[in-house]
Amino acid sequence: MRLTSKGRYAVMAMADLALHGGERTVPLQEVARRQEISLSYLEQLFSRLRQAGLVAGVRGPGGGYRLARASGEVTVADIIAAVNEPIKTTRCKEGSGKSCIGKSGRCIAHGLWQEMGERIHGFLASVSLADVVEQRFDGPARVAAE
Repeated sequence: MRLTSKGRYAVMAMADLALHGGERTVPLQEVARRQEISLSYLEQLFSRLRQAGLVAGVRGPGGGYRLARASGEVTVADIIAAVNEPIKTTRCKEGSGKSCIGKSGRCIAHGLWQEMGERIHGFLASVSLADVVEQRFDGPARVAAE
């Protein structure tokens, strides 16, 4: 599985908004500067995030973006889905009889890859934006290491 810059940057920008926004709007220029992401790229991502109802935009002086919901109610999976970044670990098309290698049926490891994708999605759906900002996303692994 590969997460592209689209998904990664969307999560970074939303976390920045959660950290620096609160009730005020945050200009995208500030987010772009702090996260070192192209402003034009952020504008494209925020258009999708707005359409998904994750952010609200305010025009004019003092304008910018703010979270449309509390950071604890927005998951990383929500953000990635909003920017059309599929969390997919198989090469098979959903609902297709063709396998990962182009023949009928499924490849021998299909179940493994599908289960891995479901676990990744489950993990990302369990991590809220608040968890990212407060760095509470590594659970048992961190406790075991301490």
